[in-house]
Amino acid sequence: MTTAATTAPTAVPFRFFDAQVVRTRPLGPSMARITFGGGCLKDFATGGRDQRFKLFLPHPGQSAPVVPTEHGEGWFAAWRAMDPAVRGVMRSYTVRDQRREPGEIDVDFALHEDGGPAARWAARAEAGDRVTLLGPTEGDNAGVDFRPPPGTDWVLLTADETALPAVAGSLQWLPAGTLAKVWIEVQHAADIQELPTAADAEITWLVRDGAAPGTPRHALVLDALRAAELPRGTPYAWIAGEAGTVREVRRHLVRERGFDRKAVTFTGYWRLGACEEQLVEEAVSGTGRAEDN
Repeated sequence: MTTAATTAPTAVPFRFFDAQVVRTRPLGPSMARITFGGGCLKDFATGGRDQRFKLFLPHPGQSAPVVPTEHGEGWFAAWRAMDPAVRGVMRSYTVRDQRREPGEIDVDFALHEDGGPAARWAARAEAGDRVTLLGPTEGDNAGVDFRPPPGTDWVLLTADETALPAVAGSLQWLPAGTLAKVWIEVQHAADIQELPTAADAEITWLVRDGAAPGTPRHALVLDALRAAELPRGTPYAWIAGEAGTVREVRRHLVRERGFDRKAVTFTGYWRLGACEEQLVEEAVSGTGRAEDN
């Protein structure tokens, strides 16, 4: 595998982008794709792969989200100081695709029955609904985590549906012939998607069939990985999804498979038993749970 040296920048060049819903379409019973448009999105510079950005949504009764006027490093402190009942509802999402003409960005939303305000908003979204994106203005930015280092022989990706858009973007970015082993857990068979890639990718879909996600006895990704025969050579792993499952997968790769810790990128996109608002509050207050070493 040949990739450019990829070291994440220490600072992110970013700004706010006002946008609106252009169209929506279902991707299955548990996913929906919402396309955002706006003239200013021509300056939104995604780095591809698992490019994340902040999405601000309005509260019920608001025509548009209320965001800070501060565009620099002080935006977060300004947002935090605002009344929670007034400030825009903030969530992190992944760019699924982008088009310059016209300026559009596709974002895939996981629609959980007991989801928080973002999932509820996505289920009701209509053309014309206004949002604000806080995104990069340069392609090489710290909002991209999928960065196989030089010398990587093959890559491993695991995810549930919340991280499916990031896996899709990373697979699309991988150079032709790259060996990739991928496990993706989804709620229903109808949630399985076609994932274009030039890589030599073996994608295994794991269907929960109505079982609750994230519980130990239903950790399909972890069970499948434990039973798998992995390729030889130097690996790079990217794992995301429910935080508890992510920790267990990382522990398995490092302790039982001998992966170098530095070659494992891991992110908890959500946590079993915690609502979205609780996770945001933990991030704001700095009391979020630390990951295991």
